[in-house]
Amino acid sequence: MEAEKKAFITVDEYLKIERSAKSKSEYFNGEMFAMAGATRNHQVICDNILFSLKNQIKNKHCIAFGGDLRVKVNKAGLYTYPDLSALCGKELFDDEEKDTLTNPQLIIEVLSDSTEAYDRGKKFAFYRQIESLKEYILVSQSSKKIERFAKNETGFWTLSETNSDTDILCLSALECNLSIEDVYDKVEFSELSS
Repeated sequence: MEAEKKAFITVDEYLKIERSAKSKSEYFNGEMFAMAGATRNHQVICDNILFSLKNQIKNKHCIAFGGDLRVKVNKAGLYTYPDLSALCGKELFDDEEKDTLTNPQLIIEVLSDSTEAYDRGKKFAFYRQIESLKEYILVSQSSKKIERFAKNETGFWTLSETNSDTDILCLSALECNLSIEDVYDKVEFSELSS
């Protein structure tokens, strides 16, 4: 028995479907991929980070977005929804709808068991194709651990990580900081199930 072939979906078809859909889907290479919902801890971590960033950049020419703003990786043709994205300066969008950002300087993903390998591997490889991207942050849900990948002046990516309650993570793209204590405020590690 031959496997059933999926119909190729154009970018225009994807955007038309996505803009009226009740749930989010990523798009790559002619296919749409439904995105799973978030757990309690995932949402608490995202909210904590977004609140912290917005408070620190409110008097700067910077902006931070939650997980509902789509990002396009132009070179790869990937349309995706990072948990958080941010930049300083002028926002660039894919079209006049202004719902698909093309120039994030910072992307943050909160890891889950089902997405961790993708977020660390193929998705990060796609994200590295975004010329404006300066920092990629991975936040664990299972322990107080944050990894920061930063592109240096020669274009190489370097890793630093933190896992102490008193640590402060510097985000150079926005010239602000994330306190580990604030990121994990009200996160219940005993109830992790993502």
